[in-house]
Amino acid sequence: MIIQGARRTLELRAQIHALDEAMADLAEQSEIARRLSTSPGFGRTSIAELAGEIGTLERFASEASLALYLEMCPLTRQSGQLCTARAPRQVNTRRKAAMMTTVARHIGCVVQSRVYYDRKRAEGKTHNQAICSLGRHLVRVVWPMLRDGRDYEIREDCHPLT
Repeated sequence: MIIQGARRTLELRAQIHALDEAMADLAEQSEIARRLSTSPGFGRTSIAELAGEIGTLERFASEASLALYLEMCPLTRQSGQLCTARAPRQVNTRRKAAMMTTVARHIGCVVQSRVYYDRKRAEGKTHNQAICSLGRHLVRVVWPMLRDGRDYEIREDCHPLT
């Protein structure tokens, strides 16, 4: 039984590898995937998922609508003294997981992003809240990249995200 389990594990690894290669080939055909691949910390799987979810930029009126679609900004609800935030109703867990993973990996690659994340944590935000906040900033960077057909650039003269 152990030998059968080991064989099945090896078969599954081979299938996963084949799917990863097929996904990489498809991602090469996508302009969105090519632009996202220039961003530090964006892995092949996450790039393919995000490019597939975004589809075409014409679907979004602004970077704010893209951020809402990628679930990097909560919806606020205010009434009198009460102010709460909630997630959108149409939650796509794969889309959000891909973005959260990408942002978390981006922190390890870009010093300005690490400083911003650390500042949010020092303000009392949880890990996920700080990641979402940084993700919102990254959407502000990704939007013009995709809209104008530019690659990601790290400017050495810029201050950490404010």
